Amino acid sequence: MQPKKNIVHLPVYQPGKPIDEVKRELGLTEVIKLASNENPFGSSPKAKEAIASLLDQTSIYPDGGAVELTAAVAAHLGVEPNQVIFGAGSDEIILMICRAFLVPGDEMITAWPTFPQYKHNAEIEGAVTIEVPVTADGKHDLDEMIARISDKTKIVWICNPNNPTGTMNTEDEIRAFLKAVPAHVLVVLDEAYAEYNMSGKYPDAVALLKEHANIVLLRTFSKIYGLASLRVGYGAGRAEVIRSINQVREPFNTSSFGQKAAIAALQDNNFIEFCREANAKGIKQLWAKFDELGLPYFDAHGNFVMVDVKRSGSEVFQGLLKKGIIVRHDPAWGYPTMIRVTVGSEEQNGKFLKALEQVLSEVAVS
Repeated sequence: MQPKKNIVHLPVYQPGKPIDEVKRELGLTEVIKLASNENPFGSSPKAKEAIASLLDQTSIYPDGGAVELTAAVAAHLGVEPNQVIFGAGSDEIILMICRAFLVPGDEMITAWPTFPQYKHNAEIEGAVTIEVPVTADGKHDLDEMIARISDKTKIVWICNPNNPTGTMNTEDEIRAFLKAVPAHVLVVLDEAYAEYNMSGKYPDAVALLKEHANIVLLRTFSKIYGLASLRVGYGAGRAEVIRSINQVREPFNTSSFGQKAAIAALQDNNFIEFCREANAKGIKQLWAKFDELGLPYFDAHGNFVMVDVKRSGSEVFQGLLKKGIIVRHDPAWGYPTMIRVTVGSEEQNGKFLKALEQVLSEVAVS
């Protein structure tokens, strides 16, 4: 049996190491996972109540059209219901966009490094990915991305804040970019971490959606809403664009639990505000220690920080792992001395920083 030739080289996605696996491997009793940008404060009590209310309905298929959730998200964004689509996380919508719009020989443009699923799914469809290195301060090089657009370009992906760097392109920068993008090119604004942003300069993607026909906005309930295990992400765009994406969507792709929990989570603004404020304090907590240790870092606008440990990032990752702290390091980023750490609770951040200081003394400077 022979697989498609264009997938044999593709890597299998490697998630952050599970807590239980690390405990078993290293014989640890306490492990703190700061690798996958999960919400350390969990989810809204209202979401938990919604999940519990469905425990006797596990034998029933979910609403395949997610009608109630569609109405809630459309009202939340200020768009029409036919402008919204749901996926098993926003990653499934990335898959659907590639499936709906890309054919062999098409081109798409991404930053590098950025979320790898853009390229992964494009290559499954036989499309060519053009990767534009981020700027020295870790941001999308929007001018260079525009320069690389050709008649073959179908999609440009903007991950904002960018994963893994955590950096942000501003409202003014995105507006100028969109004015320069030809109408035949779909621009996907992936805003998985949008709700964490407190800069005052973050793009109003919903307003941009009303001004430009070639935009799809992606968001998720996995991050600040704390529903990562339930896999609910959503996209918004012009009705005709969303219809094309919907045509390749699998039936029943979001669960009843996910739909109900997401509706409840949208209604708990107090929880979201608490998480946003706690995250901002956590970033400052990490930055202060990094400054004390003389470690450079990228500006952070999500719920994670990318920091230069000035020595092998792989060795620092392994050293932290042995102390029960799971962070993220990926050679594919092109930053051999950098790690990415999720912002945890104040206590979790403190334990990470203590462990980091110890590991830095044990690992030789590159």
